[in-house]
Amino acid sequence: MGLVIVDKPTGWTSHDVVGRMRRLAQTRKVGHAGTLDPMATGVLVLGIGRATRLLGHLQLADKEYLATIRLGESTVTDDAEGEVIASMDASGLTREEIDAAIRPLTGEVEQVPSKVSAVKVDGRRSYARVRAGEDVELAARPVTVSVFEVTEVRAGDRATDVDVRVVCSSGTYVRALARDLGASLGVGGHLMMLRRTRVGGFGLDQARTLDQLEERLDIIGLDDAARAAFEARRLDEDQARLARHGRALEGLVLAGEGPTALFGPDGNFLALYEQRGASARALAVFV
Repeated sequence: MGLVIVDKPTGWTSHDVVGRMRRLAQTRKVGHAGTLDPMATGVLVLGIGRATRLLGHLQLADKEYLATIRLGESTVTDDAEGEVIASMDASGLTREEIDAAIRPLTGEVEQVPSKVSAVKVDGRRSYARVRAGEDVELAARPVTVSVFEVTEVRAGDRATDVDVRVVCSSGTYVRALARDLGASLGVGGHLMMLRRTRVGGFGLDQARTLDQLEERLDIIGLDDAARAAFEARRLDEDQARLARHGRALEGLVLAGEGPTALFGPDGNFLALYEQRGASARALAVFV
């Protein structure tokens, strides 16, 4: 099969979308790359059939978001779905103050995930522990926030809403950025709206709503999906023979970091390989 790029609606879990796709594609073999919270909308990449084996590697791709952060209110979940636990007057914040507080949150940063997240603590999801009444402390972990920029600021009676664009590595929590921005400014903050506009090479221009997919199931074939998602390299026939069996390709130097999609002389997708020393080694073979 291949990949389907869904424009996820608000109120749906990623698992809900997978369930709908299993019915549309008439197969149980459907998975997704990069979970979106129910309140979030936008690009959700689904794999069908053999393409599900691509998904673990797609999760390493960078992601792009449009978001609205409300400064002046903190919530238990760091987003609009949680109870407000503190509020302060943030109406007097200036654009310069907000920009200055964003700068330390950009680049290579150590981020503490939101407590109500899917991060596992001793084998159980953090959100499950929190909902059971436990006090969870999560460790900071390194993430990369390539872009964190303000596009608009709207001051209200007490709160200030800030529209932002974020480009970040996999594993970055945008609601944690909202929380940390509010904490840095001393007023608290949470995520009001989140729309994912891109996962790696797949953007909203390729995404289809569930209603559109109900009318016509647009599937990106495995060959095209691999070209769009990864660096591509065409092999000669001798190299292709080895790659079809997952053998090491001695002396082959791959461009860039991360997986490279290898294609045979006929242009058919063969495998994902990565550079290890002086040779290229198989991650997954698709023939």
